[in-house]
Amino acid sequence: MKKIGFVDYFISEWHADNYPAWIERICAETGVDYKVAYAWAELDTSPVSGVSTDEWCEKFGVERCATIDELCEKSDVIVILSPSNPETHLRYAEAVLRHGKRTYIDKTFAPDAAIAKEIFAIGEKYGAPFFSTSALRYATELDSVDAPDSILVTGGGSNLPEYFIHLGEMVVKKMGAIKSVKATRNGSQWIISAKTADGKDATMIYGCAMPYNVYMTKDGREAWKSVKSPFFDGLIADMLRFFETGKTSFDPAETLEVSRLRDAVLSATENPDREIEVL
Repeated sequence: MKKIGFVDYFISEWHADNYPAWIERICAETGVDYKVAYAWAELDTSPVSGVSTDEWCEKFGVERCATIDELCEKSDVIVILSPSNPETHLRYAEAVLRHGKRTYIDKTFAPDAAIAKEIFAIGEKYGAPFFSTSALRYATELDSVDAPDSILVTGGGSNLPEYFIHLGEMVVKKMGAIKSVKATRNGSQWIISAKTADGKDATMIYGCAMPYNVYMTKDGREAWKSVKSPFFDGLIADMLRFFETGKTSFDPAETLEVSRLRDAVLSATENPDREIEVL
């Protein structure tokens, strides 16, 4: 059995609470053998749930580590979590990737594109294979149209900076690099219009309570899909496949593209109805 180490800002959060059981189930389904065995968290007590690291570790049968180095030395592979605090990811990546072990870095990958580039440089320096993505990349509804002429995606979450990653990941997966964006407010919603380098259209609509939907066109045909597929299963399966092979299932350059797109979108929301170039 290969052992996974969790690095987190505070360990009792939605991803850390759910990943262990999902990993166990997907391992049983695919025949690989991994277990969440170690955990380290910067904060001792979760500000969300009030659960301490020791309490979480006891619940999940995990050994608490005193330092990130201890966790990395004991673990075969590592998951950097902290999904709501991407500002911690650079520090955690510096501490983890120097050990050279295969690592998954949870969404949102980095607080901005400049730091995303720094994390990639650290991985290259130490020869440490890693990847990051939104789970929405694995929504099978995206596979209903190959190379669409246009795409519209909708989705929500408690705030745009944290949850934009899901919209951006779907768009970049299907449309590639985005050249420019424009954001328009419609009540509590943001309607984000985007253009690809080759002139194709992409639209992202964000609203706190909005469900995930995908609408694509190609050659005059339309496909509208409500996202119902088990996309987190796809994420966990791909994570475990990566731990086995060290190879990503998509071009890592897409992660940097999503980071650049996120920067541009957040700038666009501060400058409504103004076209913002994706740098």
